[in-house]
Amino acid sequence: MIADEVRAELDNLAVTSISPGMAAVAVKLAETLDALESGDSPTSQAVVADKLATIMARLRVLAPVKSEGDSVDDIARQRDKRRAEAQSRATGSD
Repeated sequence: MIADEVRAELDNLAVTSISPGMAAVAVKLAETLDALESGDSPTSQAVVADKLATIMARLRVLAPVKSEGDSVDDIARQRDKRRAEAQSRATGSD
């Protein structure tokens, strides 16, 4: 449940190779939250959840910036498309 979501986010963030220890701790905390019974002390659940939130925030800061799909890439694709179309018209090969 929570551990699966944390693993998916870690994969999406691509931080496991950057900070493997911190990523492992995040997964362990999530597994601990999953293992806590609903009747367990809310205080222990809150402490583990707080630690998990803190470590995930740190990992998000470490995550490499994804350049895929940003506006600069869109502009470059549009420019390349226009150049290809202009070149096609100039050579007469429609």
